Amino acid sequence: MSLHDDAVLVLDGYDERDGDQAELRRTYLDHVAGHPDGMWKACGAGHLTASALVIDPGRGLVLLTLHRKLRMWLQMGGHCEPQDATLASAALREATEESGIAGLTLLPGGPVRLDRHPIPAPCNWHLDVQYAAVAPADATEQISEESLDLRWFPYDEVAGVADASVVRLLDRTRARLARGR
Repeated sequence: MSLHDDAVLVLDGYDERDGDQAELRRTYLDHVAGHPDGMWKACGAGHLTASALVIDPGRGLVLLTLHRKLRMWLQMGGHCEPQDATLASAALREATEESGIAGLTLLPGGPVRLDRHPIPAPCNWHLDVQYAAVAPADATEQISEESLDLRWFPYDEVAGVADASVVRLLDRTRARLARGR
């Protein structure tokens, strides 16, 4: 199965009842149906990306990266690569590379949410498929070349440092943790 096929399966199975998320799900499915290259950075109409919010639920902490280019506190994530077999593996790879933490595990249940945001030319959009990754108890982060800084934030401090998309991702992640799935 190709990464493109996996994306269709993941998006078909993404079952969020929220109206905005349902609309984005349809937009993503239409995009991959209309763009065979829609998984790759080279797709001028935009492309799917994969990200993961790194959390330590036991301590109520989130690891954010101060993105080198955007100069914003964000979750780990980025472009799909040819070696990525699934969106989940792309999100986990990105989270591991950008956090330097070995042994991350994705929260069960598939993507936590979808987020579509404009990007500068030559592309138009990132269609981000967002997961959550749980850090092991002994996690030690290490700054990558894509980051200016990495920092653990208590849940209640995230809204003061990150934009609304990260706050929404954290809210959905916490809701999933509370539901136990």
